[in-house]
Amino acid sequence: MKILVCITHVPDTTSKIQFTDDNTKFDKTGVQFIIGPYDDYALARAVELRDQSSGSLTVLNVGEAETEPTLRKALAIGADEAIRVNSFPSDSLFVASQIAHYAKEGGYDLILMGRESIDFNGGMVHGMVAEMLGMPSVSPVMKLDLEGDVASIAREIEGGKEYLEVKLPFVAGCQEPIAEWKIPNMRGIMSARSKPLNVVDPVSDEAATKTVGYELPPAKGSVKLIDKDNVEELVNLLQNDAKVL
Repeated sequence: MKILVCITHVPDTTSKIQFTDDNTKFDKTGVQFIIGPYDDYALARAVELRDQSSGSLTVLNVGEAETEPTLRKALAIGADEAIRVNSFPSDSLFVASQIAHYAKEGGYDLILMGRESIDFNGGMVHGMVAEMLGMPSVSPVMKLDLEGDVASIAREIEGGKEYLEVKLPFVAGCQEPIAEWKIPNMRGIMSARSKPLNVVDPVSDEAATKTVGYELPPAKGSVKLIDKDNVEELVNLLQNDAKVL
């Protein structure tokens, strides 16, 4: 079985976000980058499935050279090889086009990624990739088991879960609790240094959209403490200050 896991290179959730150039560019100064948390779940399950089938596991990132430490971490977790499409990930359509082009050439049985990235939270790439490859797409996948060429899947829906069977190949956007995150051990870190990390050129440099500006959310207001017995004051504030009643 050939598995492809697409990972993002995103700011750690504890990072302080700032912008430069009149709020048109993200300021990377001092920011710690990580594998996207939902991608981490996909990678962890892919490692388990690869070990069960004795297949191969490739990780792919669309990004510039600065993303290579993130790919090396994925290799340390258990991927066999890594691919970096050498281009800035401008928008979802651009990223999906790069993934679909590489995946088509690779002939993968299973393509996994997070249900969404945690920087732009678009949640569209898995569906776009599947459409471009003519494959089914399922998201958000919480459970994934394989029996031959058929996958048994549980995915989250409004108010519950949906259980599906899907024949390979297909694309899945993953989330918890599909697997537990895997922390690289020393052996994995050492072996990752010698695993192949190949850099390929993008199929196109053109993006369909252009970012014209960013804006931070409003700062949180101060907290008003109300005596637990003063229900009248609480209702008054909710009606007239917060305007939620």
